[in-house]
Amino acid sequence: MATIAPSRRVRRTPFSDGVEAAGVKGYTVYNHMLLPTVFRSVEEDYHHLKSAVQVWDVSCERQVELRGPDAGRLMQMLTPRDLRGMLPGMCYYVPLVDGTGGMLNDPVALMLSEDRYWLSIADSDLLLWVKGLAHALYLDVIVDEPDVSPLAIQGPMADALAARVFGDSVKDLRFFRYGYFNFQGLMMLVARSGYSKQGGFEVYVEGAHNGMPLWNALMEAGRDLDVYAGCPNLIERIEGGLLSYGNDMTRDNTPHECGLGRFCSTQTAIGCVGRDALLRVAKEGPVKQIRALSIEGALPSCDRLWTITAKGKAVGQVTSAARSPDFGTNVAIGMVRMTHWDEGTQVQVETQDGPRTATVHEEFWI
Repeated sequence: MATIAPSRRVRRTPFSDGVEAAGVKGYTVYNHMLLPTVFRSVEEDYHHLKSAVQVWDVSCERQVELRGPDAGRLMQMLTPRDLRGMLPGMCYYVPLVDGTGGMLNDPVALMLSEDRYWLSIADSDLLLWVKGLAHALYLDVIVDEPDVSPLAIQGPMADALAARVFGDSVKDLRFFRYGYFNFQGLMMLVARSGYSKQGGFEVYVEGAHNGMPLWNALMEAGRDLDVYAGCPNLIERIEGGLLSYGNDMTRDNTPHECGLGRFCSTQTAIGCVGRDALLRVAKEGPVKQIRALSIEGALPSCDRLWTITAKGKAVGQVTSAARSPDFGTNVAIGMVRMTHWDEGTQVQVETQDGPRTATVHEEFWI
């Protein structure tokens, strides 16, 4: 493939020097920033992630900050999840929707105080949407992108590595909770979260100049733990059913279609801009929904939508697929119509290299 031409429109990150020194082999562009995609190979990175510990440059998970008296009101307008029980120290996974109930993003929200929130966003220009709502409704809130760049520590040895840099108390963090921990005299926000099923942390590094000191400290502290630079892994995320906004779901999909209905408290999320539309969806139920699929045969790269068919008729689309070494099959994520989404349903997947037989599953592998 052609290379990505550098420019100011595709931003480097506070950790790019470390990423390049670690031998990155591929990038994609995510929120107008560089996101590494592979270091040794996708399969080698996959095995290492499951056995040791990796440090990921996920600065591209930009923060949208809401700050001011109306910050809480604006937050509830963005999501059908009921936020009334949210307290400082908590992280919430929040589907964000437009007026028709279509997915705009699926960030992790952090409540820093009653009048200050961060949204750690997936790949979309969410800042503009949030600014537009605040302006149109004359809300007393400042919406901006702070100088905050997440760095992830992921893998079975993540607790051990994080404790060496931030102290043993970091291991006491509960899932989707955050705390402040000392690093060289700086108090850094560390959350138990991350875009893998292997467990770990995300460090919200404030100030680009603090990026490489933390990167270098983690690499030095983890030498005997086989620490390695890594990145979100295609195979592992599909096995775990971790959805990618823009790939597995778009504005054309509701949270219920994406299997995120459990995060929608539509009856009580008063003020959400898409509430009326989602009330109808919740009552009637989706006609298509995200499902896991196993696909037979050799697969080409899934860099486009593959149509799922049954008896010659389209019944869905495969949005992500890869070969799983651990499960010995091709694993995939797809949006499947209700007529064919039951466990064990046999379908065909139309790839660019020809049709492949596939099986629909109701549960993902990990």
